[in-house]
Amino acid sequence: MSIVGRSKHVQEISAKGIEPPSEFFVKDTILAGNLGSISLIQIPIIDLNLLLLDPNSEAYKDEINKLLDALSSWGVFQVIGHGMSSSYLEEIRNVIKKFFCLSNEEKQKYSRAADGFEGYGNDPIFVEGQVLDWCDRLFLTAYPQDQRNLQFWPQNPPNFMNVFEEYCNKVIVLTRTLLKIFARSQNLEDDAFYKEIGEKTLVQARFNLYPKCPKPDKILGVKAHADASIITTLLQDKEVEGLQVLKDGKWYGVPTIPHALLINIGDQLEIMSNGIFKSPIHRVAANSEQERISLAVFYFPDYEKEIEPLQGLINSQRPQMFRKVKNYPSISFKSFHSGQIAIDTLRISPSQ
Repeated sequence: MSIVGRSKHVQEISAKGIEPPSEFFVKDTILAGNLGSISLIQIPIIDLNLLLLDPNSEAYKDEINKLLDALSSWGVFQVIGHGMSSSYLEEIRNVIKKFFCLSNEEKQKYSRAADGFEGYGNDPIFVEGQVLDWCDRLFLTAYPQDQRNLQFWPQNPPNFMNVFEEYCNKVIVLTRTLLKIFARSQNLEDDAFYKEIGEKTLVQARFNLYPKCPKPDKILGVKAHADASIITTLLQDKEVEGLQVLKDGKWYGVPTIPHALLINIGDQLEIMSNGIFKSPIHRVAANSEQERISLAVFYFPDYEKEIEPLQGLINSQRPQMFRKVKNYPSISFKSFHSGQIAIDTLRISPSQ
């Protein structure tokens, strides 16, 4: 899809206190509706340290069962014991806040191109009447290094590049550790998922600012969607909640835990697990009283790598559920803007 225009920066609209333009108002559908009071739900909290114990220990067995329940029902969990201190995570949050507190003139130095995705900006506009997110963002490619567009990497704050690169490295280690644990949970070789993904992985990040919104009952910070990634790691705001997950047709709010990272299963891992792990539909609510920040790191296989269910997870009780696919993000993107659920376009019906 080609980009046909740019939207206004939400931070500027919010600061002026003006009525939000009509293109930010969501349509009344199951994925957009019920923007009022949402119940918070206790998303499973997984201690990574317990999953690195002897698999015969009771502590490991209890924690792996809790993880399996999270993967097969919610598709999202909070991870602790990840090796990053609370003070370190707070340093990351401070870098995000400092960037978005820069002057408009300074932030504009990193603006995305009119026909591009990377850089600072808001929703690209693809079609007339498109509903826009109440969110400004900085979108960057971190790995592989030869795909970095450093003109979009802020020089301000001065420590941005070093802090961001170090954090991405830590998230990559965490992601690969989780993939081993996920494989082990299905009685597969530790590297089963990693071998399927291949070594040429793509890591991208989105720094998000959700300014105060005067119409949180009619506007969303981010529209409902499922991630096209393998795994998404989300550093939430320390204090302000906003992430919501759809389960059994009902929306639930996800609590923020300052020292935890939120792990979100992406569509490509649901495909590789043959539907055992669920990729949740989620969205971000707007807030009339407080602004909110977050940082999402997306872990993808190379776009040319063909992804399919692992053979070890296909049997007579669970036949192959998805077709082979490559460049899934492109399919996901087109489906999102045409109102389809991307992963459903790859499902194999029982008669096939």
